[in-house]
Amino acid sequence: SLFSSILCLTPASFILNGIPGLEDVHLWISFPLCTMYSIAITGNFGLMYLIYFLTSSNVFFFGHALSLVDLLTCTTTLPNALCIFWFSLKEINFNACLAQMFFVHGFTGVESGVLMLMALDRYVAICYPLRYATILTNPIIAKAGLATFLRGVLLMIPFPFLVKRLPFCQSNFISHTYCDHMSVVKLSCASITVSVICGLMVALLIGVFDICCISLSYTLILKAAISLSSSDARQKAFSTCTAHISAIIITYVPAFFTFFAHRFGGHTIPPSLHIIVANLYLLLPLTLNPIVYGVKTKQIRKSVIKFFQGDKGAG
Repeated sequence: SLFSSILCLTPASFILNGIPGLEDVHLWISFPLCTMYSIAITGNFGLMYLIYFLTSSNVFFFGHALSLVDLLTCTTTLPNALCIFWFSLKEINFNACLAQMFFVHGFTGVESGVLMLMALDRYVAICYPLRYATILTNPIIAKAGLATFLRGVLLMIPFPFLVKRLPFCQSNFISHTYCDHMSVVKLSCASITVSVICGLMVALLIGVFDICCISLSYTLILKAAISLSSSDARQKAFSTCTAHISAIIITYVPAFFTFFAHRFGGHTIPPSLHIIVANLYLLLPLTLNPIVYGVKTKQIRKSVIKFFQGDKGAG
């Protein structure tokens, strides 16, 4: 029957091959990845603690949300990659693969939205400082955060179902460390046009829309900062945005590389480079954001000093 034929063309599992061409050095690659992940977990939990208990600004609420989303995104992939590198546990159940794909892309969509909200927050803080508290009230922040979360999740719901209906009559070996949407659909022996078009539409609705909002926000911030008469005021305006701009660069540069490499890279980009950048795309923001915010944000630096001074006084 047709149902039986479709069932036979749905593999029970996929095999994640890790980084193609670098199988002999998987163990060595795992050590810096594990070290970065350990530092990132410690740094982000520390950052979330400081933000929750010792600060009270909207930008720090967004920083808290960004750390949480980064943790969730990386935790859906990196433990799996380490199991491949250390124990050669490469098999992943078909449905588990679809779930991983959904969470990875859903959380990265939420992360992009949080970065956009942070840019809008900085725009209001710098361009309308006297009205900041009345414009960005707690209910507005909560609604914006919920809308960002729902957008990232709801736009990703169709993808597992689109993949589930595809027949996989070729290999079930995925040249990756986790189940990425394009890496999975490329294994299908049917047309993947619908999946590719949906992927591009979501990229436009999330990535391009967020980048446009961020670019517009910082263009207006730059215009407002330049028009300030005091050099100290200008410097303060620029310094408040430095940490956020660094976070944007850390997130979007490897993200765009990964996106375009999948669709237009062809044979010009080595698969090993593509897979390494795809992993760094998920791990770098998690690792560097606590450092960036800790060094660049005056309130967080003061919170760290206050925290250790309090411990010293208690001792």
